[in-house]
Amino acid sequence: MSVLGALPFMKPLHHVRSPVPQGRRHTLPASEFRSLSPEDAISVFEIEREAFISVSGECPLHLDEVRHFLTLCPELSLGWFEGGRLVAFIIGSLWDQERLTMDALTLHKPHGATVHIHVLAVHRTFRQQGKGSILMWRYLQYLRCLPYVRRAVLMCEDFLVPFYQKSGFKALGPAEITVGPLNFIEMFYPVRGHAFMRRNNVTDGSCRPETLPSSLLTQTSIKLYFLDSDELSACEQMKNPDRIVSDLPEDWSDFEESQQI
Repeated sequence: MSVLGALPFMKPLHHVRSPVPQGRRHTLPASEFRSLSPEDAISVFEIEREAFISVSGECPLHLDEVRHFLTLCPELSLGWFEGGRLVAFIIGSLWDQERLTMDALTLHKPHGATVHIHVLAVHRTFRQQGKGSILMWRYLQYLRCLPYVRRAVLMCEDFLVPFYQKSGFKALGPAEITVGPLNFIEMFYPVRGHAFMRRNNVTDGSCRPETLPSSLLTQTSIKLYFLDSDELSACEQMKNPDRIVSDLPEDWSDFEESQQI
């Protein structure tokens, strides 16, 4: 957060303000979406631990595993920051098989075409605001920019299945993985990123989460941009800001922020 300097008790008779260079920012952006880095690992783990331990007694990722994935594949993570503070995040990695196995919990397969979403969590003071839904939609839109991604998969408990169905995921059935007494449903989302990138000749890997428009992705005004070949090239900002995803569920905000292993 920005710090304002205190004014002196006695002002000079002629107070001269130093000119501020054009384009220079003195405050952090109100809302920012970006990939995470290993430096964000502690903030990530603090949110994750609070969100999961009280509910299931298990964390999807331990601190060393958070650092591991944010080092190997930071481009498959997405953090939501408000005033420089992390308020929600997603961490993913690549997987190269049809179904998840125990190895998928700790491994990143660089040549895989499936993004395994390990965890989505929201800071406790920002829950019940729809942020989990917004972040998931934004993450899925970003995955559509990646030429090597064909689908996304995750595991969740039974009560979270409707939440993910509202985001477009479909159930594959019971997951092969169990964690202690917990059982999960495996779900997938068809990303189709490869087809999009082939249409748009994007091969330089320049697509990043921060290149997607964020000004309207707020709690009260949500516009999720459809990646259309006539309007979007190399994941640049939409020329027509009124174009939105037409199939956004009307009742997406009725669900609590999701959590999964």
